[in-house]
Amino acid sequence: MGKRPQSLPILQHVFHPSDFSAASETAFAHALKAALVAKATLTIFHVSPDWKENWTEFPGVRQTLERWGMLPKDSPKSAVPELGIQIKKVVAQDKDPVKAVLGFLEHQPSDLIVLATQQDKGRVLWLESSVAKPVARKSHQMTLFIPTGVEGFVSLKDGSVSLKNILIPVALVPKAQPAIQAAVRIALRLNCPTGQFTILHVGDGSEMPEVSCPELPGWEWTKMSEKGDITQVILQTAHGMEADLIVMSTRGDKAFSTPCEAARANKCCGSASARCWPFRLIAGSHLCCRRDGRGCATSGTGGTGKNGCARGDARYGIRDTRCAL
Repeated sequence: MGKRPQSLPILQHVFHPSDFSAASETAFAHALKAALVAKATLTIFHVSPDWKENWTEFPGVRQTLERWGMLPKDSPKSAVPELGIQIKKVVAQDKDPVKAVLGFLEHQPSDLIVLATQQDKGRVLWLESSVAKPVARKSHQMTLFIPTGVEGFVSLKDGSVSLKNILIPVALVPKAQPAIQAAVRIALRLNCPTGQFTILHVGDGSEMPEVSCPELPGWEWTKMSEKGDITQVILQTAHGMEADLIVMSTRGDKAFSTPCEAARANKCCGSASARCWPFRLIAGSHLCCRRDGRGCATSGTGGTGKNGCARGDARYGIRDTRCAL
């Protein structure tokens, strides 16, 4: 058992692509909660093939915060920054959502991407292999996937957190310790009083990597090794323990270095009901987590406009942005 959890980078910028579907609303709740906990900037990003802005379709930040009891009813716009967060709403014009997202993130990197998966037909299908996976891989950012039909661990209704069981699949490659540290950090920052961390190795028990398990009051650690198909063992274990979150390390910009790594992350993201984190995070026994690297939260080249919002930049199909409203 290790000592206290080591310090991990604090989130400065949370990025949430939205297609305005019901699934995106659930992902929005997780993105907003992360921004609140970290006192970070939250960018809500929508891609449209034309210049249709759809500002009224963006999730209502103030209404959500009022419903969560964090703001009084009918609070002014100025009340949102008083909670320590900044909200930006961005519309980008592009027929290619991957290009639009990566173009934006290239100049305004995020520390965490929160993405709904397999969303409504006729809208942007963020979990399609041609969209979500390239965004998660090429952005080199920690990514949290919220699959359709999964409520996740943050309630859209009242903002409460329900996170008690975290599954951490490990292997010799890539390094498992960053995922373990991330899992502990999540439980700590979300003020989860009790729970269970389960470290799972698929294969010969003698090959389980050595890891340090930081102490977290109220939380217990369990290690297990099982033989079988990597994907099936992970999914069966997640289902059996009713995992709320799966945290999995991958190699980021190198995508998946082995077939086993690819199978773990890709199939788990599509089949689990947990959520994942940094590396890949998967919500409900469905979420998936993505790499141990992070980007710097820096200002984009588009400059800033009134109230600190980034101005539109035609190079990336961004027509306009608005603050938390």
